[in-house]
Amino acid sequence: MSAPSTDQSRKYSTSSTFNITVLISGSGSNLQALIDACNPTGALPHARITHVISNRKDAYGLTRASNAHIPTTYHNLLAYKKKEAQNEAGVKSAREQYDADLAQIILTRIPSPDLVVCAGWMHILSGPFIKALQTASVPIINLHPALPGQFNGANAIQRAHEAFQRGEIASTGVMIHHVIGEVDMGRPIVTKEVECRPGEELSALEERIHQVEWKAIVEGVVAELKELEDERRRSS
Repeated sequence: MSAPSTDQSRKYSTSSTFNITVLISGSGSNLQALIDACNPTGALPHARITHVISNRKDAYGLTRASNAHIPTTYHNLLAYKKKEAQNEAGVKSAREQYDADLAQIILTRIPSPDLVVCAGWMHILSGPFIKALQTASVPIINLHPALPGQFNGANAIQRAHEAFQRGEIASTGVMIHHVIGEVDMGRPIVTKEVECRPGEELSALEERIHQVEWKAIVEGVVAELKELEDERRRSS
């Protein structure tokens, strides 16, 4: 199972410079892969990460960003939930306001981003966020540790591991895809298949998938920036 992929070894050559905002929630290993690629000898020599946002204060990815001299923002949902009644409608309202404010944090930043990358971002983005970014013509791409149409949503690696134990699948994978309203259902940009191994512990499968993620996320950004560059050329 595959989608258009990009050879990471081929640098993205363009006269343009692209600004990237990265959303994280955890250790930031995928962010680090992008940081390493954004240099004159890397796969993304004409891209720069200008802003990193985390929804968790203790996310080590914030330290990685600071070490690379990238501005960071901590934006947490809890304060929004505290302002709303604790019922279904209140939670929905809190999430939508949080996402609307997140969009403004991103779009009012100088320099403004050309691309938003969700790299281990553990928060489902709602309509107000997606619409605001679409209106501003800023695409959003996401890393998801599963193949298209398989194990959408949370705990994808664990669910794939369990499905393999039941004999339902022979492999799982990683994809980089566009973000739309339906969770993990946007158009795939890059997919990578990962074979499941008999007797393998969940932790070992997770580690192998993470190794694939670090390559896939760079390839996905390379491919997306090529699309953006092509659009710029067509419109000029």
